[in-house]
Parts: sequence; C-alpha cells; structure tokens
Amino acid sequence: MEYQADLFESAVARRELDELFEQSRLYKSSSEYLELLQFVGRLRQFAPFNAMLLQVQKPGLTHAATSKEWAAYGRFIKQHARPLIILWPFGPVSLVYDIQDTEGDSLPEGVFCFEATGEISEEQLQRYVFRLKDKNIETEWFDGGDASAGSIQLMTRSPGKLPGSRPGKPPPHKYCISLNSNHTLSSQFSTLAHELGHLFLGHLGEDPGLDIRARRSLTHREVELEAESVAFVVSKRLGVDCRSHTYLANYVRENTDIDSIDIYLVMRAVSLIESTLALSATTGKRR
Repeated sequence: MEYQADLFESAVARRELDELFEQSRLYKSSSEYLELLQFVGRLRQFAPFNAMLLQVQKPGLTHAATSKEWAAYGRFIKQHARPLIILWPFGPVSLVYDIQDTEGDSLPEGVFCFEATGEISEEQLQRYVFRLKDKNIETEWFDGGDASAGSIQLMTRSPGKLPGSRPGKPPPHKYCISLNSNHTLSSQFSTLAHELGHLFLGHLGEDPGLDIRARRSLTHREVELEAESVAFVVSKRLGVDCRSHTYLANYVRENTDIDSIDIYLVMRAVSLIESTLALSATTGKRR
C-alpha cells in the first residue's frame, strides 16, 4: 500500500483539501462525521484519503473500480456515466466508476470483500507488534481490570541527527505501548490502534523522526475523540470488532458539531498505521 498521506504533506495540498470539505458542506455535524468514518471503514480496497474523496463526490457509494477492472468482471461503463476521481501515486489522478454506472454480468459474491471474522489471531497481533519495533515502539502487557485498556508512553527522546550521520530524518523517539492481557485479542488490537492514533495525531508531542507535529492544545475530550475515530476506522477496515463504535455513537447523541476534529489528521493517522502495520496485505489491494 502506498503511504497516501505523502500526497497531502504540502501546505498547498492541505489547504486545497480543507477547501474541498468547506465547499462541499459535508461533515459539519457529528452524525455526518460518523457516516464518513463508517464509509471509509467499508471501502477497504481504497486508501483512506481516496475513500474520503469518493464519499465527497458520491455519498453512499458501495463499490467502485476502473473501467479495466469492471471489464474483467464482464461489466462495462454506461454511456454518459460520470467518472469519479481518486488520487494516484505519481499519477496524479485515476478515474473510477460506481457500480450503478456499469452494466453487464452479475458480480461474483464477495468480489469486493474479504472475510471479516471480528477477531484476529495471536499470530497476527504479534506480527503487528514486531513491525512496530521498526518505529522504535515497544509493546508490553499488564494484568489489569476490564476498565483499563492500555496506554502509550514516551520513554526516551531521540538525540537527533548525530555528526557524520547519513542525510535524512533523525531516528524516532522511543515509545512503549501497554496492553491489557485480560482483554480479547480484538480489544487489544483496537487499543493498539487507539494508542498509535494518539502518537500519529501529535498528542504526545513532536517527533521529527516520524514526521509528527505537536498538537498539545486539545482538550482531553478532543484527544480521545480523535484517537477513538482512528481506532474505529483501522479496526473496521481490518474487520475487527471495536468498542469505539459505542463511544462514537454516544458522542453523536450528545453533540451536534465536530468543529474541534481535524478530519485530515485523522485520515492521515489511519494511513500511517495501515502502512506501519502492513495492513493492506490482509485486506487486499489499495488505491
């Protein structure tokens, strides 16, 4: 999977994306925001930012593919069908079409899906934990009660680039994620995604080695809502049961706006986590 967040790293690209949301008038309410998260969670074959762009262009879309991909299944683009634009690495864009704008053979059952069991295996979880070591993130388990899910801590700060070192980014700081060993494996994974969300959203401060900018001015409620959003999308795209849906549903009932939420950074964090854990290898091709 490409690290699609790279496509939005410039200030100009970020500003244009913000303007797109502003002009579309979407995602101004908490209920619309939850619908967006659910949509991105369902469209697993697309990278998070592209799924978000498809939702802007055609809310409620269920399946989309290129004309070549549709032809492989015996379906062809209807005359005057309107293409949808997604970003393409080194592209700059690619055109895809909603299934409603195609005609032809019926699709094989489950062609755009992968089997979602609601659980992950011990082997999967350990594989994700091992990959985190590349980012200088260790994982430990503790014997805790049900109300204690886990946490992430900054252990030591990187000294930065050393004299004579090769050009490039400095090594990342060292972190430790703690998980409750008494929770189910799916809960442990969701907690892992939640804590990584805190990290990549900048809640722990700046880390030049991971291209993270500090965002310490948020309230506790705002911080938790962003991290829960990340955990929900990452878990849903992997087909893992997640308690975050209950948290988000309660937020929607109690609040009507999401002015404090940075949708761009939430999706960027999802992309970073999926790239770090190589989740596209589990859920299939990503665009």
